[in-house]
Amino acid sequence: MSAISTSDRVLVLGAGASGKAAAKLLEESGRQVDVAEGYGLVVASPGIRVVSELQLGCERLKARGVKLLAVTGSKGKSSVVKLVADALNANGKKAVPCGNYGLPVCAVGETEWAVVEVSSFQLETTNLQPDTFEAAVVLNLQEDHLDRHGSAQAYHALKRRLLAFAARQYEENPGDERLVSGYFDNEILRENAKKAIFLLRVAGLGEAAIAQAFADFRPLPHRMELVGEFGGVKVVDDSKATSIAALCAGIAMSEGDVRLIAGGLLKGDEPRNAIPLLTKRVKKVYIIGTGAEKLAEAWRGTVELELSGTLEKAVADSMREAAKGETVLLSPGAASFDQFNGFEERGEVFARLAIKEGQTK
Repeated sequence: MSAISTSDRVLVLGAGASGKAAAKLLEESGRQVDVAEGYGLVVASPGIRVVSELQLGCERLKARGVKLLAVTGSKGKSSVVKLVADALNANGKKAVPCGNYGLPVCAVGETEWAVVEVSSFQLETTNLQPDTFEAAVVLNLQEDHLDRHGSAQAYHALKRRLLAFAARQYEENPGDERLVSGYFDNEILRENAKKAIFLLRVAGLGEAAIAQAFADFRPLPHRMELVGEFGGVKVVDDSKATSIAALCAGIAMSEGDVRLIAGGLLKGDEPRNAIPLLTKRVKKVYIIGTGAEKLAEAWRGTVELELSGTLEKAVADSMREAAKGETVLLSPGAASFDQFNGFEERGEVFARLAIKEGQTK
């Protein structure tokens, strides 16, 4: 049953890409639509139904016969969605990546498959039928978005809601690890890769096609992206790491001793969770952004710290002090909006500064 009847007058909150796509879809189907922007909190009376753009789009695609796969989790969602969509397209099955990565779900046009990245924010207001997705996976569950959801338990429960909307849930097939290569072939991402394999098997791909998909995969920008190597020092842009869990993954995936640039707009997750990895792998942390004092308080005494303040100073200091065999890693563990327009700009600025410093190393 559709979330919205044809007689409903609809208010779309937010005029970003998802809001605009939802409004366009609704107008095309004859609804009267108002779009509002700028609200941080909405109080809805009991008589008003609230649904997500995700639900609206998935119901529309399902009704058109499009087959849906869904991915959620704390780390690596976009990479898995890209891998699955790329593999399906390479094997003659037209697929579109959408949701939090790619197009808004409501903007997806003609296709055979839609591979949907699903966020906890979307799941707050989503209630789909149990067979909406051919299959769904939860990649991992760490602490994230606690400023929004209040507790890790509430956040995890929202993520797991996705599985109730899927005809099939993850089934581990022994031996799948031998198909994994390239970007996913490491301790941190291998479990994600196995869940991607499950989705590809559900979609009908065989072992040879799946193995080729991993060999051909090119990671998204700002996800453990090698900027370059200067005087034996590797420089890695992991600006997309906006949670402490993602920061820990970035450290674990790095080579040699790490000089870590961290900080920004903290989300409420616990910085102390990083201490075991900081102690084991990190030579020094260069802290930036509005969360600097909180990170310093949590990590002081466990690792050498410098309150750099700005990314420019952090890059200059870390590049100057790094020795051959070490890695300078931007893995902030925080959002970027205190100093940048998004993680993309933060990563681009980091790369530009690192290259400039590297040319003199």
